[in-house]
This record gives sequence, structure tokens and C-alpha cells, in this order.
Amino acid sequence: MVLLRKKSGKNYAYVFARVSAMKSKLMPKETYPKLMNMEVDQILRFIGESEYKQDVDELAQYYQGPALVEHALNQNLARTYRKLIDISQGEPQYLIAHYLRIWDVWNIKTIMRGKQFGSSDEEIMKYVISGGELRFHRIKELVALGTDEFIESFKGTIYYNALTKGSLSEIENELDKAYYMDLIATKAISNPKSKSHKHLSEFVRTEIDIKNIKTLLRLKLSDIDARKISDLMIPGGKRLGMKELNQLAAVPFYECITALKDYPYWDAISELVSEDMTSLINVELALDKYRLTAARHTSLYDALSIVPVIGYITSKRIEVDNIRMIARGKVVGLSDEVIRSRLVM
Repeated sequence: MVLLRKKSGKNYAYVFARVSAMKSKLMPKETYPKLMNMEVDQILRFIGESEYKQDVDELAQYYQGPALVEHALNQNLARTYRKLIDISQGEPQYLIAHYLRIWDVWNIKTIMRGKQFGSSDEEIMKYVISGGELRFHRIKELVALGTDEFIESFKGTIYYNALTKGSLSEIENELDKAYYMDLIATKAISNPKSKSHKHLSEFVRTEIDIKNIKTLLRLKLSDIDARKISDLMIPGGKRLGMKELNQLAAVPFYECITALKDYPYWDAISELVSEDMTSLINVELALDKYRLTAARHTSLYDALSIVPVIGYITSKRIEVDNIRMIARGKVVGLSDEVIRSRLVM
């Protein structure tokens, strides 16, 4: 993997100008109802006349229909994130690249899942997004390896120990933990000196809280042992420290989720909570919406900092996920109501 080196100097003004231009090209929320009235081929034509044109044109010779939509969205997202790294230098580049390692985690998880379930290399590559340090060709090399060789290829990285755990779910949770613990160890987050670093730290720590809540509730719903849940919690959250997380892990599911009344995240999920819950889909979606709102609010505080860039990274992913959700929903015949409930706007 590429080693990040923090270069001297900052170019926040230039990065902010470039990101502002990129942000202006995001689809307004009014676009999504229009997309919901289209079939997949119409959606494909629509995005082929937008910022996704290059990706659709390049990939049309290999794919068509829903597959083309998926690959074009993935390629565009990866290309956008690589552009953010390329247009920055010094501290902005260091922090952007560090944050975007989340896509390395995504790709490692995707490859591990694919190998466990016997998917072909081509099928696995359909879902990778080379938006982090791992470039597309390196990911392709990794996919071609056997499982043991794949794990050994990460020796010496922050992901290796996670990959040596038992079950796939344990590996995935440990990968998230390794990523966030490495991220919050950066000085800008662990010991913020400036106002912009404090905002960045708050945003990342809020993200950790939400990640922990999701993991906690999933495991509680599956009746996993409290000690095992505690081991998978990520230290460094903004409002939920390890003491609070351990307490939540020790109580029954409904008591655990209602205990969130003491935290700001409750406002996002209160109307979705009931004693007979069997699914967390809507709760997790509501938490994702909360995170997006937090990113947008934070990005308004300090223009000449890394925070608006992180806000844009979040908004771009939301756009791609929304388009993907609409296209997939059309393919499997979901109602407009169900599709709409899954969108983040």
C-alpha cells in the first residue's frame, strides 16, 4: 500500500475553490423524484448527460443496463475522490487521503465476502471502488489471490490483525475499528489546535458514535454476548465513551435502544423505535441522515479548512447511493414509497 507522507504547506484556498466548483455540480434533491419516474434505461441516459457522462461512455462497450449504471457510478465516485487527492497537497492531501482509506476497508471487505461465498473475480470487481490508497489495478491483483495470500499481502498494515480474526462479521468489524483508530490517531483529530481541526475532530468522532450505535444495535438484536460486543466497540466517539458503550451492551435490546434518549442521536430515530422491532434498516438510514446533516452543518463553520472537503466527500457518496438505490429499486420492482424511504436527501 502507498505510504502517506504529510508534506509541509497548505493550499486550502485552492482546494476550497475547486471543491466549491465540484459541489455545484451535485444533483439537487429535486432530481430524485424525476429519476423515480424513469426506468433503468432512462436513468442511464439521464446520468449519461450529466457529470457521469465520461464514465458511461467509457464503460458502455463492456456493460449495459443495470450493470452499466453500477459500474459507471462506482468509477465516477473513485475518480472524484482521486481528483480530491490530486488537486491538494500538504496537510489537505494528507487528511483527505487518510479519511478516504475507508474505501480500502470497503474493498477489503468486498473481496473477503466474495471469496467466502465463491464469487468470480469479475463479480467481485463489480463492487469495488478504488477511492482510497488501493488503485484499481492493485485491487485487481488482490482479487486474483487465494484467501491466505490475500491476507498475507496486508502484513505490516493496520488491517492485517483484523484479517486474521475468525468469522467474516468479526473481520469486518475489526477492519472498521482499525480504520477509525488509525484516523483519530492523526494529530489534527487526536490533538486539535485550530478551530478547523476541532470541527474535523467532532465530525469524525460523531461518525464513530454512529458506527458504534449501528454495530451495537445489530449485535444486540442478534443476541450476541455483551463482552463480545464491547470488544468490537471503537474508542474515541464524541458522546459515547467506552464506559457508556459497555453499559449499553450489558442491557436488553429495547432498553439499549431507548437509553439513547440521553443522546442527540435519539431525535433521528425516536419515531422508528418499538418493542417488537425485527429490522434496523430504517433506524440505520435515519442515523445516516443525521450524519449527513452533521457534515453539512460542520462544513459551514470554516471555509478555508478540510471540513468542507469532508462535507463534499459525504454528499458525493450520498448522491451515488441515491442513484444506485433508485436504479436497483426499479430492477427488483420496489414501490416508489419504499425507494423514497431509502433515499438520503
